[in-house]
Amino acid sequence: MKKILLSAIVLLPIAAFSQSITGKIKQSGNVVSYVEIIAMKDQKKQTTISDEKGNYSLKLLENGNYNIKLIQDGAELSTTDVAVNGDLKQDFFIEEKKERQIEGVTVTARKKLIERKADRLVFNVESSVASQGMDGADALATTPLVKVDDNSGVSIAGKSGVSVMINERILNLSSAELITYLKSLRSENIEKIEVITAPPSKYEAQGNSGLINIVLKKNQNLGWNGSLTTSFQQQTYSGFSNSATINYQNEKLRSSLKLRQNKYEKYSFENYRITGVEGLKSHDDRRDFGDGLGANLSVDYQLGKKSNIGFIYDYGVGHSNMNVENTSDYFQDDNYTNTLSTYAEHRGKSTQQTVSAYYDVKFGKQDNKLSITGNYFSNLPKTTIDFTTMENSGDKFIVRSPSVVDYKIYSGQADLSLPYEFVKIETGAKFTNFDNNSSIFYQNLENGNYVTDALKSNEFKYNEKNYAAYFSVEKSFNEKWSAKAGLRYEYSTVNGNSLTSGQQSENSYGKFFPTAYVMYKSDESNTFSLNYSKRINRPGFRAINPYRWYININSYSTGNPFLQPSVNHNFEFSHVYKGKLSTTVYFQRTLDGFSQLVSLSGGNRTSTFFNYFNQNSIGATINYSDTFFKRWEANYSADLSHTDMSVFTTDASAKKGYGYDFDLQNNISLNEKKTIQIIANYWFRLPSNSGNVHWDFLGNFTAGLKMNLMDKNLQVNVIVSDIFKQARSRGEIFYTTGSHYFNNYYDARRLTVSATYTFGNKKVKGANRDVKFDEKNRSN
Repeated sequence: MKKILLSAIVLLPIAAFSQSITGKIKQSGNVVSYVEIIAMKDQKKQTTISDEKGNYSLKLLENGNYNIKLIQDGAELSTTDVAVNGDLKQDFFIEEKKERQIEGVTVTARKKLIERKADRLVFNVESSVASQGMDGADALATTPLVKVDDNSGVSIAGKSGVSVMINERILNLSSAELITYLKSLRSENIEKIEVITAPPSKYEAQGNSGLINIVLKKNQNLGWNGSLTTSFQQQTYSGFSNSATINYQNEKLRSSLKLRQNKYEKYSFENYRITGVEGLKSHDDRRDFGDGLGANLSVDYQLGKKSNIGFIYDYGVGHSNMNVENTSDYFQDDNYTNTLSTYAEHRGKSTQQTVSAYYDVKFGKQDNKLSITGNYFSNLPKTTIDFTTMENSGDKFIVRSPSVVDYKIYSGQADLSLPYEFVKIETGAKFTNFDNNSSIFYQNLENGNYVTDALKSNEFKYNEKNYAAYFSVEKSFNEKWSAKAGLRYEYSTVNGNSLTSGQQSENSYGKFFPTAYVMYKSDESNTFSLNYSKRINRPGFRAINPYRWYININSYSTGNPFLQPSVNHNFEFSHVYKGKLSTTVYFQRTLDGFSQLVSLSGGNRTSTFFNYFNQNSIGATINYSDTFFKRWEANYSADLSHTDMSVFTTDASAKKGYGYDFDLQNNISLNEKKTIQIIANYWFRLPSNSGNVHWDFLGNFTAGLKMNLMDKNLQVNVIVSDIFKQARSRGEIFYTTGSHYFNNYYDARRLTVSATYTFGNKKVKGANRDVKFDEKNRSN
């Protein structure tokens, strides 16, 4: 108690007689906002930042001579010595540099648009005019090699099954949820996008095609800022979304609060035809509609100069609904036999929660880093399907099918980085536990009551445990040569139990996953790289769950509890020329590949997962990015591939074939300040073969206008997608028993009008430190 009183007696006079400097920051008669002011005296530092009107107020504990520095965007603008004796009013004036000098600095400081590293291709969003003033999904779509689709999600040219990370933390969401989340980001907050087609051993071996890492800008200054975004979409029906973000940082605390809301509605149709001894013609008229609410809170606190802790909490709730009118005509030896007419209402509600906590500490002279992370994820989708089916005979079937799926995932990991001068070492370990308890019921309406059909209902319990450890080394031999190699080991135990049927499955397996990279930089214009990685693709929970999802009395989809993971071997050779032209030749070997196959037997249409193929894929991807006449930014890419599939154990038909994908992106600025821009993008795929599927022509032409107003505080975009209505999915699936044809359209033509208003200190980016949580994506 005496020590507290003594401290108060000593500090009270200092606080009472503390000094202050106040004034404005000016340049050429105009005030300058968001300039950092640093006052130094006897190795002691005090800082503040000017507000929107250039005003600043700096508290000092004592009189004396101070050195005052003005900092903006990480660059020192001026330095001045000031004598303080009591409160002082002092304006600071920044000398304006000559226009020629400013242009010179801008050109020199600008990063290359594309950079090739040993294990990834880096697209610097900051250097791309076309990527500014848009949401995260659109910015990702401008990235070389990457394709973004509202229905199928995100993919890398020539490959599927790609995971997306934010600052090296996996966004474990379904395709639709992922697109919705990406649309809540702003391109102004993105520093770069890394396309990791052959991920190193540090990352999970799950996923056959690699990772995309979106790196958000770091928070450099003190203060707070925020943004409000609203977006309107007109398809067949209208929809909208809104989001708000608040970021705050002081010298130790970084925090972000993001709120999101959306409502959507669209019309789609699906046609499916089966030929053979038994035939089917099925047509769906579908109306999808739903809504969602969510919040994300991120907090990062600096414990000391080399350690920090933080946590991330994300909560989301939403409804996903469909009304479907289906007509199914059945045939036997091309002779018509029956028609089923079904009207179905799907009503679903999902609640998701994610909690992540981490501790990072640096130690040693080389800033060795230890990161410890814990994650928890829960997802509770509840769905009820009510359908009524009519037969030609007049018989009527009224069915209700309620289901509940309860996912819970826990994980803990530790990562150690040792950046020695002669070699960089990374090592770590991870444990993950999956739990999936689910139930689905098939209930017939009889005498006004729903009666459960035990043969078509099921309760399923699933548990999976994964243990992993990895080690990697990276070395630069000289300015031209560098290499990286790693080894990851994963051991899994799997237990599935169908309580209704008594069917049980147990499995355990351990596998090594090596990775290797070599990069050669012959000169400033040419960079070559060669890499190899082994990956595993574990099935999602629905793919192994044996219960049935009925869409009418004769059609259902089901999982396969005996489904095994597939393994992929990936080889790549890449060349980047002057950061503008990138060429990659790749080869991928898939073993025990699995997918969903459709069969028709006895009038029952069934969709089931099987391990049924091995496949070799070879291809080349070419991307060229450049700026013409200082206003026209172009990004053109092409992917040419050949696949050779061999099939076993099923009636799928093995095929060889070629694929041809092209993407042409153009962004033209209409004024020198580049505040008004038009875009014209065209993605298309020529008739192609992939596996046992032939795809007809598919395209999407998008055009629009982007405007930056109010000193770039207000961004307005008007975009029209799929103008020519070419984004129709059509093709043929080959089976030994006959062919299956599909013709689907998911309301891709749409008008989008969005506006984003930013306020506060633009330099504040919030708490963007995220953690890896790869496994959640398997819950969808």
